[in-house]
Amino acid sequence: MPIRYPRPLRSGDRVGVTAPSSGVDEKLHARLHLALRDVEAHGYEVVLGRCMDGSGHVSAPASERADELMSMLTDPAIRAVVPPWGGELAIDLLPLLDWDRLRAAEPTWLVGYSDLSTLSTPLTLLTGIATLHGNNLMDTPYRVPEGLVSWLDIVGAPRGHRFTQIPPGRHRATGWDDWAVQPEVREQALDVPGTWTRLDGTGDLEVEGRLIGGCIETLCHLTGTGYLDASEFARAEAPEGLLVYVEANGDDAFTICRALHGMRLAGFFDSANAVLVGRTSAPGAPSLSQHQAVLDALGPLNVPIIADVECGHVPPYMPIVNGAHGRLIHTTGRNELTQTLL
Repeated sequence: MPIRYPRPLRSGDRVGVTAPSSGVDEKLHARLHLALRDVEAHGYEVVLGRCMDGSGHVSAPASERADELMSMLTDPAIRAVVPPWGGELAIDLLPLLDWDRLRAAEPTWLVGYSDLSTLSTPLTLLTGIATLHGNNLMDTPYRVPEGLVSWLDIVGAPRGHRFTQIPPGRHRATGWDDWAVQPEVREQALDVPGTWTRLDGTGDLEVEGRLIGGCIETLCHLTGTGYLDASEFARAEAPEGLLVYVEANGDDAFTICRALHGMRLAGFFDSANAVLVGRTSAPGAPSLSQHQAVLDALGPLNVPIIADVECGHVPPYMPIVNGAHGRLIHTTGRNELTQTLL
């Protein structure tokens, strides 16, 4: 069965905003409202959900968050759902979602990264519906660096559309903007040069496959469950093999190493033609860097491993469509990821 892509958004379409994990604290509401206005400026109508409270670690009880997410993803009038950001406990929604109903519904874009991987990656694996690992709502007001695209660009693209992203060669290493003090900040301080790094060896690389992946710290807890069966997905949807991407938020190198070992042993990387690893600011250790952790865990795959890709928690953000066909090129003077909505 081919990957199912949501139809392109048109002016007047509705975008649902809900927090399946963490909500937005009141002191950050000015930033939230700026982001909502940016979505509206693209011609979309925003439907703001009830599950947005940021006073605790989740926006509402699990049953309420699950009901609202289900309602938005199955409402034919809502064409995309984007959370304010990730959080910590989206995993508690998985057994509460009606997967048969989601599979039968007209596809709707689900956008986000970090803890949203807990929901979006299984949604693609279990239903064949493409999802979008990209900048969250609260990041949307940032100007997109030349060479990259925004989630707003992708959700308006038709099936068959091909787009190539070329990273700007700079990233952020100076912390985060204080949205409570500067809610309208739009420029990211990309203050450090850096390029992709091949961990498994040397030489130019061009490799293709169906894209799937997400945040290591959240996906690793789905290892061994029916929610993270990439092998079955590959058999059904990707006979050409997979381009698997993973990225770490803040866990130290030993924790990431153990998590990746577990994911490999459970078969998550079995169909990988290559692995893309997001750039991270997470700490290493005197005897184990983050790069070494990845190589220790994934080296036995004997496939190319490209690190420091712009697909994680270190700005800028390079959106990746789960389910899209990808072609990655890495040479001394060229880094690019082409995605085709096929």
